[in-house]
Amino acid sequence: MASTVTSRPGYGQLLRTRGAWTFLLPGFAARQPFGMLTVSIVLLVQHTTGSYGAAGAAAAVTGVSMALFAPYSGRLADRYGQRAVLIPGVLVHSLSGLALTALALSHAPLWALLVAAVPTGASQPQIGPMVRARWGVKLQDSPLMSTAAAFESVTDELTFVVGPLLATALCTAVDPAAGLVTEASLTLIGGLLFAAQKSTQPPVAVDGHARVEHGSALRIPGVRVLIVAFLGIGSVFGGMQVSLAAFSESIGEPGLNGVLYGTFAAGNMLSGLVCGAVAWKVAPQRRLVVGYAALALTASGLWAAHSVLVLAGLGLLVGMCIAPALITGYTLVEGLVPAGARTEAFTWLTGAVALGQAAAVTVAGQLEDGFREGAGFLVPMGGTLLALATLLALRSSLAARPHSRTVARGVGHRVPVAVD
Repeated sequence: MASTVTSRPGYGQLLRTRGAWTFLLPGFAARQPFGMLTVSIVLLVQHTTGSYGAAGAAAAVTGVSMALFAPYSGRLADRYGQRAVLIPGVLVHSLSGLALTALALSHAPLWALLVAAVPTGASQPQIGPMVRARWGVKLQDSPLMSTAAAFESVTDELTFVVGPLLATALCTAVDPAAGLVTEASLTLIGGLLFAAQKSTQPPVAVDGHARVEHGSALRIPGVRVLIVAFLGIGSVFGGMQVSLAAFSESIGEPGLNGVLYGTFAAGNMLSGLVCGAVAWKVAPQRRLVVGYAALALTASGLWAAHSVLVLAGLGLLVGMCIAPALITGYTLVEGLVPAGARTEAFTWLTGAVALGQAAAVTVAGQLEDGFREGAGFLVPMGGTLLALATLLALRSSLAARPHSRTVARGVGHRVPVAVD
């Protein structure tokens, strides 16, 4: 596909925005737990129960809870302010995560782990959409807004990569519980530091009667298609996490899990940085379809890999295909969704990745327990192929449309709404 680098303001200029680092640094720290949670649960519960199926079930409950509650968290943040949602959220999440850790280490029954997993997932802070909203307040109509959108997409991508890599290293090299304990600690410290930056959070309407009412982002067909695409991406993350751990253990080299996932991460981060820095000439909906086809093709070969070198090479290619798909999907939201509903839209997409990851962890765990080695890699193949079929059938719904209607009620004036 043809592309060109334009004179669009670069990352350096964006990062020199006054006050940006006050929310970027704590925001980055508070984002990492999102990528750490699932793999930390999988590795801890598998260690204490000996079953990938049980580990996948616990991770799945966490992911489903997060996916269901994330959009409501975004709405509450828009209505009452980010600080009001973050402070109780990080406290609940940290305590729930530590309780889940204690139950796993004490060999509690599976039903107890599943009960503890519900609040752990439901209270996962939605830092990414909140950072996007703060960029909107800082930049407003500045030409740097497009650069900020690309930067945040790359940062999200790094979260999906660095978090699992850190959790895997902690669980395999330090202690099986170290990943989940670190996840809870980072959530608490990073979340509270982020919430403390009151000067950069989006304004909240003080007049309760003056509200702008927007339809749910789910009413937009393109958003529903993107949710399916992001479910497929989540299936890659979840399937890779379980299957790489099982493969490494089967060859008697559990430490290779971190190396293999690190190779996958390297491809992911490299392509994410490049993709976010380029201004493409090709329409984003076409880029998403072509890029997703490449992702499905590379993911389909994972189940046939039986050597470390082949699996590492395929993992690198899969990682290189994920980042463009994620970044393009987030970019499409800008044209599909009115500004006042974008926080909700972003949380739906983030939740879709978590839900796809949770489902993939469950299915891959069952396949690894019941079938031959590598059976879990069938999950990324199936997830991406199904999502690609949906994209091909409904790609016309991804075309940007004008947002012409805002329904207002109350005293007749518009209230500032957070812009992502």
